[in-house]
Amino acid sequence: MAKEMNRRDWIRSSALITAGLYSAGVSNWASAAPSPIVAPPKVDIDRVLADLPQMKARLTSNENPYGPSEKAKKALIEAVNESCRYPRERVKALQEAIAKEEGVSEENILLGAGSSELLLAAALNYSRKSGSFILSADPTYASLVRAAVDVGSGWEKVPLTNDFAHDLNAMEKKVNDDISLVYIVNPNNPTATLTPTDKLRAFCETVSKRKPIFIDEAYIDYVENPKAQTMVDCVRKGQNVIIARTFSKVHGFAGLRVGYVIAQPDTIKELRKYTNGAGNISATSASAALASLQDKEFTKYCVQKNQEAKDFTYAILKKEGYTPLTSHTNFVMFPIKMDGKKFTEEMLKRGVGLRNWEFYDQHWCRVSMGTMDDMQLFANAFKQLS
Repeated sequence: MAKEMNRRDWIRSSALITAGLYSAGVSNWASAAPSPIVAPPKVDIDRVLADLPQMKARLTSNENPYGPSEKAKKALIEAVNESCRYPRERVKALQEAIAKEEGVSEENILLGAGSSELLLAAALNYSRKSGSFILSADPTYASLVRAAVDVGSGWEKVPLTNDFAHDLNAMEKKVNDDISLVYIVNPNNPTATLTPTDKLRAFCETVSKRKPIFIDEAYIDYVENPKAQTMVDCVRKGQNVIIARTFSKVHGFAGLRVGYVIAQPDTIKELRKYTNGAGNISATSASAALASLQDKEFTKYCVQKNQEAKDFTYAILKKEGYTPLTSHTNFVMFPIKMDGKKFTEEMLKRGVGLRNWEFYDQHWCRVSMGTMDDMQLFANAFKQLS
């Protein structure tokens, strides 16, 4: 069975307090007008811990339960002996390897401690102009948008299409002088959906001539034929497009913190002003990331195990009368038949941590893919509530 996590470890390591304390859902779909993002309320952690049940299956944060790879672990351990030195050579080797993998120059790469600090750098850089707005889909991953709003930017949101893809036509119509950045998450989080590649590539070619486009590809490794689906070729063509990647997902580095962006050299210089970049990556993480980047068999293994978990989850949901969205990631989104907060509370009482949203006048649940033991725990608990 999956290892049980103590309550304090879970609270400290997860951005979500799953027991219904905060729902990061988006509700105002009737209007696409700029609106503020409300930050989650502060919570007395010690008070909450006393009443929280123990989580046996942590399916909240889209983590890869199979990583890091054995090769990455070996490289990490070996790097410890030289960790009294700043890891300049290791970091440079990692940057060179990423540039080669992506078919770009090293000048097109900016490293960071996970993609989060790079999203924050973009939020700060493109919120400098007074009265600026970030344009994005709604719902989507809110880290960059929330940070931009916190420092005074506005948010221009566009609902997804009926099949939960980015509505690129509607987004293009929203691009005006006040828009400072177009933000696209593909595959999208929390819906796990993929925007058609040909449409997105055409959008980038046209809109990037007017405004910079930031594409968060955190889950690109889980799509079929990632090399064909990525928008990195837009950067190679000289377009004003920024691609964000993270080792936190398929590489299993959520706790090791390695990420990067690919963009034009001038853009990299601008973003570097708001981050320490490679200086925030430890010797151990850099060494492990270099080993993992080269470990193609491990990546293939993780994608395969993820698909097995998704197929199992699809079958459980459909058997119980639920219709999940088609997932191109390591999580599954499905509509639920009760209040989302109540549902996640009840599932947590049964040892299973999940996330909930509310949009399209519907309550939704997002379940991350864990080991098969984790998914069996999910299935057992879910059957009691469905």
